[in-house]
Amino acid sequence: MDYIQGFDRNQLVMMDFESNVAANSWARVVDWFVEMLPLKELGFNDVLQTEGRPPYNSADLLKLFMYGYRNGIRSSRKLEEAVRLISKYYGF
Repeated sequence: MDYIQGFDRNQLVMMDFESNVAANSWARVVDWFVEMLPLKELGFNDVLQTEGRPPYNSADLLKLFMYGYRNGIRSSRKLEEAVRLISKYYGF
């Protein structure tokens, strides 16, 4: 069982996700920073279960947490609402 993952940003779709994010956007810095971290060495050990819903990737959750920190969102419910609004806006 794999992690819950979003869409492939390199796949050609009707809307180009990469062109909607500015080249100097903070989101690109966060993406680059989290991808460069040695997450396993920092204690982010993902364990895949055989039953139930698959977990989200730790790197994706760290990116979400950093988004919330940057935008002053501390509540998990408010983060969920922000993700829903972003998904609705981009049509995911």
